[in-house]
Amino acid sequence: MLRFRSIFFVSVTLILGSCGQQTADFRVAVATFSHETCTFCPGGDVTIEDWERVSPPVGGDALLSGGGYIGGFVSAAEDYGDMELVGLSSPMGVFGGSSRSWNTEETFNHFLDLIIQDLRAALPVDGVYLALHGAMAVRNVPRPEAAIAKRIREVVGPEVPIVASFDLHGNEDGEFLEWADFAFTTKRYPHYDAALQGQRAARALHMTLEGTYAPTTASRKPGIITATVLQWTGASPSMDIMERARRWEAREPSAFVSVFYGYPWSDVPDVGAAIHVMTNNDQELANRIADDMNDFFWRVREDFALGRYPLPDEAAGLVRQAIAQGATPVAVGDHSDRPGDATHILRAFEGAGIQNVLYGTITDPTALEALESAGAQPGDPFDMEIGGFTPSGGAPFRIRGTLAYYDEGFSYDKVAVVEFGEGNVVILTPTYEQVTEPRRFGFLPMGLDRFDVFVVKSRVHFRRGFDETGFAKTIVVVEAPGPFVGTTFLDALPYEHVDLSVLYPFGTPPERR
Repeated sequence: MLRFRSIFFVSVTLILGSCGQQTADFRVAVATFSHETCTFCPGGDVTIEDWERVSPPVGGDALLSGGGYIGGFVSAAEDYGDMELVGLSSPMGVFGGSSRSWNTEETFNHFLDLIIQDLRAALPVDGVYLALHGAMAVRNVPRPEAAIAKRIREVVGPEVPIVASFDLHGNEDGEFLEWADFAFTTKRYPHYDAALQGQRAARALHMTLEGTYAPTTASRKPGIITATVLQWTGASPSMDIMERARRWEAREPSAFVSVFYGYPWSDVPDVGAAIHVMTNNDQELANRIADDMNDFFWRVREDFALGRYPLPDEAAGLVRQAIAQGATPVAVGDHSDRPGDATHILRAFEGAGIQNVLYGTITDPTALEALESAGAQPGDPFDMEIGGFTPSGGAPFRIRGTLAYYDEGFSYDKVAVVEFGEGNVVILTPTYEQVTEPRRFGFLPMGLDRFDVFVVKSRVHFRRGFDETGFAKTIVVVEAPGPFVGTTFLDALPYEHVDLSVLYPFGTPPERR
């Protein structure tokens, strides 16, 4: 059917072209609905207003002009020259990002209804592309991404191919591919390859529309759960797992192999690692690859799922040693701090007398509101307790210094930059901010070369700009002094929808016993 449709559209194109008109062979709807949900984070459920605080829903050319997955998909589609893309009205992001908790069912249905409404208006379409995440969590909707695919399938019917791209932190199982045809995940963490996966999605969709590819799928759940800090693809065995997927794709050109590492901060039933394999009408090959990836994952489970990082006081010693040896700048990843308010490292480093530190950032909306009420200006003295307002944040820490900057920063209307101690600076933001590149500090009124140490709230993404560029000579990842959300102590989390006794390293899957 798809092959016949392709021939028909090509014929129509040639006929219209001879009359001086142009038409695309394939009409493809494009949408995004992406959230990495930390269900254990404070702040209450995410509402419609929380999404629209960042941006109203975006569709049409505005959606198609974005970067990342959609940018990659659009660029590849344009190269083919026969795909007309229709951007559906889509939500663009939650205030607070991945530090925000459950989406309400009303919120989820509101934005999905917008997408479906636009999709119905765009019919007929020949294909659908979705830029998703995989770790969205919604009250009363166990598998949101599968629910999105199901709703779209109900509109477009059984013959229209649906392809999606995902973050490797997604929590998925086989249900998504019951409604969709392809799932492409990033293979690098930090995610350098989002655009590449969008391009691959366009290629797979185009082959299917041409009738040269009949997607056949296989999914596996290795039964492994890990903290995201352990998933960095710059080290083995994480590197080896993704390389094995790439080798299968190199050996079998018709195969696509996607690996999800999972996102343990979402209390959802399909949490943990997963494998999706897609082949061209070859179920035996799909199963063989999926089984091999599943078994390899299990063989390297110990090194993948277990790890230890220094606590703040130990980390302070490591940083002092690096400074004494001239191995600066030092980049410090405060990996566990989801709300962004933790003061553990600040307290330990101050206690150790470490100087010339940039703490970027600490979340404290209350301090920012107090500055606003006082009509604060740069140059004013600063004497206030900051951070430490959540259970995982420790306790507030008093800073006495000078307000060096109080204006726009990152994507916020107001951030505060406070100088204190011996060359130290702390940036206060209204919500969690993960700084992945030194250049994001460009708004500071002082040069970065004055700092020996950069402390950021990040697990792995900070390696993009601080480690893998050679900016920092020393990298230290720090554990929190307690079993809070974000740490490697996943068994301390109050899961309601997850049974850790069937997930390694806290238990064994039934099929492995």
